[in-house]
Amino acid sequence: MSLRSRLAAGPSWLLVTAALLFAVSLFAAPLVAVQAEPEGAPRAGHNGPPVAEGSSGPARFAGAVYQAFDVESAVETITFADRFYRAPGNHGYNATLDRVRERLVAAGFGEREGFELDEIVKPLRSPAWTPRSGRLAVRLPGGEEVVLHEFSETTDADRVMLPINAPSADVEGRVVFEAGEVEAGTILVSRDALNDRRIAQLAKRGALAVLSSSLASFTVDPSGDEEHLDAIQFRTVSRSVRLPVAQISRRSQLELEELGASHPELRLSLQAEVEFEEGELRTLVARVLGDSRAGEAVAIASHAQEPGMGDNASGVGGLCEAAVALARCLDDGKLARPARTVVFLWGDEMRQSSIWLEESEREVVAGISADMLGQSIQRTGAICLLERAPDPGALDTLPPDVHTPWGAGSVDEEDLVPSGLSLIARTALVDVAQHVGGWATSENPWEGGSDHDVFLKRGIPGILLWHFTDFTYHTSLDRLGRLDPEELRRSAAAILSTALAVADLRRADLERLEASNELELELRVEAALTAARPDVAKRWREWCHGVDHWLTTTCVDAEQD
Repeated sequence: MSLRSRLAAGPSWLLVTAALLFAVSLFAAPLVAVQAEPEGAPRAGHNGPPVAEGSSGPARFAGAVYQAFDVESAVETITFADRFYRAPGNHGYNATLDRVRERLVAAGFGEREGFELDEIVKPLRSPAWTPRSGRLAVRLPGGEEVVLHEFSETTDADRVMLPINAPSADVEGRVVFEAGEVEAGTILVSRDALNDRRIAQLAKRGALAVLSSSLASFTVDPSGDEEHLDAIQFRTVSRSVRLPVAQISRRSQLELEELGASHPELRLSLQAEVEFEEGELRTLVARVLGDSRAGEAVAIASHAQEPGMGDNASGVGGLCEAAVALARCLDDGKLARPARTVVFLWGDEMRQSSIWLEESEREVVAGISADMLGQSIQRTGAICLLERAPDPGALDTLPPDVHTPWGAGSVDEEDLVPSGLSLIARTALVDVAQHVGGWATSENPWEGGSDHDVFLKRGIPGILLWHFTDFTYHTSLDRLGRLDPEELRRSAAAILSTALAVADLRRADLERLEASNELELELRVEAALTAARPDVAKRWREWCHGVDHWLTTTCVDAEQD
C-alpha cells in the first residue's frame, strides 16, 4: 500500500499498522525457523579447473571434519550473533566473542594441553558505537504521522537504518529530493550513497538530516519478487559526522517521491538514540598445537563485526564449530594431530589478522579468510566461491575465470607469488562435494576486501572462501532466514580441510596435487593460446612451476631443496 493509499485509508489503517508492528516485534529474527535447502537444490560440481581424483591431500580430512561438525550448535551460535548490530568493540561484538569463547572452553580449548585459547586486547581507535533506537516518520497533510522505519531492539529488521557512527538525532523538517533544493530546515531524501564530504556540504547549507536509499547494483532479487525494494543498506560514516543521517529502503524512497509530488510541504521526522563508549578491541585466538612443527602455523580468520547473518555471523559460527570439530576428531582418534599449528581468529575484520601477526612468533605458512559461509542459494542467489590468491588470472582474466560483481582488484605482476594454497582449497571443495554426493561451487580470481589481504601484503599465501553474489549482502535482509545449515557445514568442512592439508602436507599428497596442478596448467595454456595471448600462457607456465616448487618445499616429511 502506497503512502497515498494509506492517507485515504485514514486512522483505521494506522491502528492496523500499529498492531502489525507489535506482532512483528514478538516474532523477531532469532525465532525464525532455519531449514535445509529443498530437494533439487543445485549440485552441479565445481566450476573451475579440474582436480585429479584420489584420497590424499584434503581428502584425508574432509569426511572426518564434515561428520564431526555439529550443525545444531553452529546454528545456535549464528542465531545468537544475529541478534546484535555488531560494530567493533560494542556490546554485540563483545557478547558474540563471549559466546564463541564459551563454546571453545566447553570443547577443551584453554583447559588442556595442545588446545590453547587466549585474547589479544588493544585500545579501540575510536569509541564503540551502539544504536539503541531509531524512528523515521512522515507527517501527512492533516497532521497524521506514518512510521516508515523504526527499531527499538537490536533484533528489529530496521536496525541498520542508522549507519555505524551516526549521531543521535531528534529533528523534523520539510522533505526535498535534490541536493540543489537543500536549504535551512530541510531534510534531503536521496538515492545517492552517503559520503562524508557530501554530508559536510549539506550541513553547511542548513540541512537537518540526510537520508539515503542507496543500494549496490547487484542488490536485485533474483526471484523477480522485488524483495530488494525493502532492503536497507548497511553503511558506515566517519566518526566526525555530526549531521543526522539514516538509510531507508528504495520502496520508502519511491513512496515519498510519489507523495512529495503532490504535497511539496511534506515533512519528515527522524529520532535516533545511539551510544558511544570508550573501550578495548578484543581478538579471540584459539590454537590446536602442531605435533612436529608447532612453531609454524596456518591461520583461519572470521570477523565478528558487521550486523548480517551471512556477513558474518555465519563465518563466526561456522569457524567456531570447525575448531570444535577438529578437537573432537583428535580426541576420538579420527585424525592425527597435524604437524603444524592451526590457528583460529575472531575479531575485527582485517585488524584481527594484523593484530595476531604482530603478536605471534610463529612462522605463518598460509592465511584463510572465512567470510560469508552459509547463505542459501535459493534465498540469496549466492554460491560458495574460492577467491584465489593473486595469480595470472587476476592479471589477465580469461575463460573459465570471471570476476564477481565485487570487481577486479588492482594487481601487478610482482604481486604474483606462486603457492599451492588455492590449488589445495579447490581440491578441498571437490573432496567435500565427493563426500556429500555433490555440491555446487565455483571460484574467482583475486578481488580483495577481507582478511586474506592482510596475509598477502606480508608475503603469506592467502585465500578467501565466501558466498556471492548475495543480493541481501550488506542490507537489512541479511538475517537468519537466509541461512542454509547444510551449506554452512560443507563450507566449514572445506575450509578446515584446506587448513589441515597445508598444516600436514605430506609426500603422499604430492602426486595428486601435482597432477591437479598439471590439469590447471593445460586448461590455462589452452585458454591463453585460444585468446592469442602467448604471454599469458608463459606466465601460467611459470606460475604452475612455482606451485610445484611450493608444494615440495611445504611438505613436512620431505627434504627441503
